[in-house]
Amino acid sequence: MAFRVSREKFESLFERALEKLPEEYRKYFTNITIIAEDYPNKDDAARAGHRNGLLLGLFSGVPYTSKGGFFNIPYPLPDRIILYQRNIEKICSTEEELIEQIKKTLIHEVGHYFGLSEKDLRRYE
Repeated sequence: MAFRVSREKFESLFERALEKLPEEYRKYFTNITIIAEDYPNKDDAARAGHRNGLLLGLFSGVPYTSKGGFFNIPYPLPDRIILYQRNIEKICSTEEELIEQIKKTLIHEVGHYFGLSEKDLRRYE
């Protein structure tokens, strides 16, 4: 059974998970937004290869490893990590499971931010 929480509670949980990431990684988080949405839209799900699957999160933007260029001017739009609250809740039965899944999903999407592929990330799981 899905363990549901309010959007405010969900956001506070992912903010706590983000704070637990090592400072050596968080210091590179410039011009990035982390948001929660209920479900992915069809375009995002298709782009991520999850037409019929359960997409938990999505990194959208330019990986940190590909940034740089002329005077290191930041990109005008922020990169985004989206956590899909209802999909994450769907696979959790308790608050502890929810917290753990938020952490796993956030770390996975942060991996994409740092340029890791799905194959790379599977090696670390």
